[in-house]
Amino acid sequence: MSERAAQFGYIPVATPLAERSGEEVVDELAGGYIPALEQIGGRRRGPEAIAEAEPLIYFVVTGGTEHQILALLEERKRSAPGEPAFLLAHPGNNSLPAALETLARLQQEGARGRILYLNGPDDKAGLRQIARAAGDARAFHRLRRARIGLVGAPSDWLLASHPDPDTVKKVWGPEVVPVRFEALEDAIEAVPDQALKAPCDALVSKAVEVREPPETELQDAVLVYLAMKQLVDLHHLDAVTVRCFDLVEKRRMTGCFALARLNDEGVVAGCEGDLVSTTGLLWLQTLLGQTAWMANPARIDEGRNALWLAHCTVPLNMTAGFGLRSHFESGLGVSIQGTLKKEAVTLVRIGGRKMDRLWLAEGDITGAGKDRQLCRTQVRVQLTNSGHVSELLRRPLGNHLLLVPGHHADRLRGWHEMTVGRYPG
Repeated sequence: MSERAAQFGYIPVATPLAERSGEEVVDELAGGYIPALEQIGGRRRGPEAIAEAEPLIYFVVTGGTEHQILALLEERKRSAPGEPAFLLAHPGNNSLPAALETLARLQQEGARGRILYLNGPDDKAGLRQIARAAGDARAFHRLRRARIGLVGAPSDWLLASHPDPDTVKKVWGPEVVPVRFEALEDAIEAVPDQALKAPCDALVSKAVEVREPPETELQDAVLVYLAMKQLVDLHHLDAVTVRCFDLVEKRRMTGCFALARLNDEGVVAGCEGDLVSTTGLLWLQTLLGQTAWMANPARIDEGRNALWLAHCTVPLNMTAGFGLRSHFESGLGVSIQGTLKKEAVTLVRIGGRKMDRLWLAEGDITGAGKDRQLCRTQVRVQLTNSGHVSELLRRPLGNHLLLVPGHHADRLRGWHEMTVGRYPG
């Protein structure tokens, strides 16, 4: 397998038997598993790879390996603190008993981990589980290399959504990069007029309607996008959130299109300087590979277990069509009135003082709206498999919710429990 094709490393751990070395034991007892692991992206590694920046799985080939695994994990802490330990067990040679004892010890010490069980080289369900665990580990590492730009301060009304940057780094991994709001203003001033026409024409041509905004405000929306893109490139950002209402108050401009377009381009972009929600958006993109929508829960129907979400921006690639409207609260600038497809979705909110709490619900988009009393993009979500809207009224984690297509509650909850949330018990 080539270096490029590898998705994770696995370190076989075995005790010597009789006159045979541990490596000989691995070749004899685990030989049938090696091709299967390589087919799902695995690459056999030795203990010398313990400090490398790649997901690692510890293949418990035999019993009697508990102390060897603990020693490897202790060394691993130096390069990947907080990384969950994935122990791969199989049916023979006391592999599973050794994995159970090792994980029990790790959990006693407050560490997180999981046993992956492979019932043979042809265990397709087990191999899928390993591939998913490797994906979870990759997301862990990518988040810890990520950079979130905070342009200006969080909006004043975000009382529960302005964590200390050290908390974001410690709990979720990304570094928060403070960017002065004045830097955005400077970037706006530096965009040449001739750079506006082509992207403005493209935006208008793709819209199903342009209702309120005149051409000058459409150009201003593109101007903000180009300036934000400059800041993203300058600071090497994976995600960004901006105190966007200052744009309205100071320059009579809106950031709604800029955030939508950045999300379309793979740069996670959140509103209102909301670090919590932007971290959540980055998590969803990193783990699931999907763009999500940040919105206000505007109305709730407890009896039907449904709610309306609304916001003045939405990633354009999530819509079946969109119109260009004025900003709801101010009547200025450009906002996005998108129509989201009727499909299965998951609603997500992270939060808490330590940013270690999670609310999840699965449902379906059942309708769209154009109510004049709400932000421009409006959807009705009927909750189905998990979660209840009444939980939002009793134990809210904050205002904004995140909507991502598909049902992912089990995957998200499992990752969160393994990596962020306090371990049960």
